[in-house]
Amino acid sequence: MGITMTIVRKYYRAVYHRSPNNLNIVDLPMFIKDFSLSAVAAGIKYADRLDLGLIYSESPAVSAAVFTTNQVKAAPVVLSSERLKQGRCQAVLINSGNANACTGEAGMEAAQKTARLAADALGIDEELVLVASTGVIGAPLNVDAFARNMQPLVDNLDPAHFDQVAEAIMTTDTVKKTVSTTVEIGGKEVRFMAMAKGSGMIMPDMATMLAFVVTDAQISAPELKRALRESVERTFNRITVDGDTSTNDMVLVMANGTADNPWIEDDRHEDYSTFQDTLEMLLKDLALKIVEDGEGATKCITIRVCGAKENEDAERMARTVATSNLVKTAFYGEDANWGRIIMAMGKSGVKFKPDRVDIAFGDAVLVKDGVALGDEAEMRASAVLKQRHFTVIIDLKEGAGCEEVYTCDFSVEYVKINADYRS
Repeated sequence: MGITMTIVRKYYRAVYHRSPNNLNIVDLPMFIKDFSLSAVAAGIKYADRLDLGLIYSESPAVSAAVFTTNQVKAAPVVLSSERLKQGRCQAVLINSGNANACTGEAGMEAAQKTARLAADALGIDEELVLVASTGVIGAPLNVDAFARNMQPLVDNLDPAHFDQVAEAIMTTDTVKKTVSTTVEIGGKEVRFMAMAKGSGMIMPDMATMLAFVVTDAQISAPELKRALRESVERTFNRITVDGDTSTNDMVLVMANGTADNPWIEDDRHEDYSTFQDTLEMLLKDLALKIVEDGEGATKCITIRVCGAKENEDAERMARTVATSNLVKTAFYGEDANWGRIIMAMGKSGVKFKPDRVDIAFGDAVLVKDGVALGDEAEMRASAVLKQRHFTVIIDLKEGAGCEEVYTCDFSVEYVKINADYRS
């Protein structure tokens, strides 16, 4: 236990974020004043399956987003990032079944047309409509499916339809991913609702995913943008399923201000800290849901590297271990093969002394000062690997740097899912 508790204490000294005392994260959505949602089965790829969603605010909401870092960016990403420069939006139109990526000028025209259809049906400025897509890359977007279903989509708008949209954005996801909470800011109750989709093509530097957060907080655009970037860096940028980064990634936050809390306009103020902490906890919850629902995944694993010279070194090493196919297949096979872990550490580019390294699986210390502790220790570590959730703890004993990355195992089912994804 000694090594494990020492590393845990180091970790929380290094990266613990203050939690608002009255925060209660739940999976059940709530209502937020002046936000309504809708989803319909438009037949974009499959019949009789929710695949077109809409999030709408009665008035333009302060908005911020983070998009994919992939050089290949889908038309919805290009269009939405350009429109969001004004720092606000009023609606976001989301579809699954087709990514509208690598579709050339026709793809951009399709993105613009679908946004225009939504704007006309809602009676709002077209520039206030964002679009987001997920699904097969390279296939033309069926704009006619949007046109046929736009009015029913708008007619179906309701504050209670949060779960419908969460279902409509799913692709290979096996479960809907939602979370909500309330927190007190400036003496006012502020509400948050969030959803995400993601299961495969997941890699840090955004992962392949869509995520949408709505809140009634009153916050300025610069502070919202900063809070989102800080939160994404420690959540969605810390997960990996298969090491691939998508063309369509997007995390959007819309804040309509109906909570009437004092304006959050200073990132040094306590209200900003409360808002950012709450947002980060929501996004971390969703990020872990994505890892747990990774394509073919049977285990959700935290890779924690401590004792590095710098936090950046710890993160880099944790990422390398988390994305190693040999490590991930060993997790699937429940094989406490620490040799694969130290191999991945060695290729990370981080300088360390192998003869000082300690490795533990949960409370089971397997390696001390670079040397295995024997068969009994390996049996205890193997028992940890049978759990659905566990942590691999690596102590380099070089400094105070400490970071976590979240991953899953790599199973036969992952290969089957992706071998015929377009079928």
